[in-house]
Amino acid sequence: MAVTAARRALVLRALGLGDLLTAVPALRALRRGMPGARITLAAPPALAPLALATGAVDDVLPADSGLGPLPPPGPVDAAVNLHGRGPQSHRVLAALRPARLLAFAHTGALHTDGPDWDPGEHEVARWCRLVRAYGFDADPDDLDLAPPAVPSPAPGAVVVHPGAAFAARRWPAERFAAVAAALRAGGERVVVTGGPGEGPLAHGVVELAGLDPRDDLAGRTHLPQLAALVAGARLVVCGDTGVAHLATAFRTPSVLLFGPTPPARWGPPDRAEHRVLWAGRSGDPHGGEPHPGLLEISADQAVEAAGKALTLHA
Repeated sequence: MAVTAARRALVLRALGLGDLLTAVPALRALRRGMPGARITLAAPPALAPLALATGAVDDVLPADSGLGPLPPPGPVDAAVNLHGRGPQSHRVLAALRPARLLAFAHTGALHTDGPDWDPGEHEVARWCRLVRAYGFDADPDDLDLAPPAVPSPAPGAVVVHPGAAFAARRWPAERFAAVAAALRAGGERVVVTGGPGEGPLAHGVVELAGLDPRDDLAGRTHLPQLAALVAGARLVVCGDTGVAHLATAFRTPSVLLFGPTPPARWGPPDRAEHRVLWAGRSGDPHGGEPHPGLLEISADQAVEAAGKALTLHA
């Protein structure tokens, strides 16, 4: 069966928020190329609202990064691996016995008809290149999302998000607090967000910055509310994390603190509204301590970048 004639396609992307958003152009290419298919995304269930908001998928099959066996979705004509290079993710999809597997080549998984993996490629470009190899026309700039229908809990605020999945990508809390305090002194309303387990970090930033405790939104915004908050924000200040990709999706001005991952691999598109700070030093993004390159970025640099972003988009 030709891929474009598939009746049911299952796409694996069982990763985090930023991973989902960087795969949007590839997902939309699949949607355009398989207009008659039911496209199911295997991903964490918490991401379902945003996944459906892309307009690229019809439903979400619960899956997580542990890559256990997927619940049987029924017959699958095309299985698409937007998760990784294999072999584990290839085998998870092969177990569904799809008529066709679309994935990067991996001899260990007995899959040789896909393109080769490029470890230095930007994450958006990587998945666009994969689906292009199978005949789907993908546009790497097709990243935008419509603002959520739910109201923002703090419309027009500056959003400071100090968290990141790993300490190597986590700028010090006192520097986030210094930026928040400077922006507040300049007349901005500043709110601080945090995901699961990041409450103490967010609380610390709020206290150090002297913000109103009511502006501590950590643990008070589920994903649709967080998306609405970012969509309606004046500015987002955060590290290399999923909130940065929300700012890209909604074209919200942002100051993004990178290290140890180069922006050329995970950064935003080259747009005036996004200002990236990076010391030019790479390293392990999963490390247990803030990367030295990240620590080279000062609070004064971030405050200056924030001021320029706010002035440009006043």
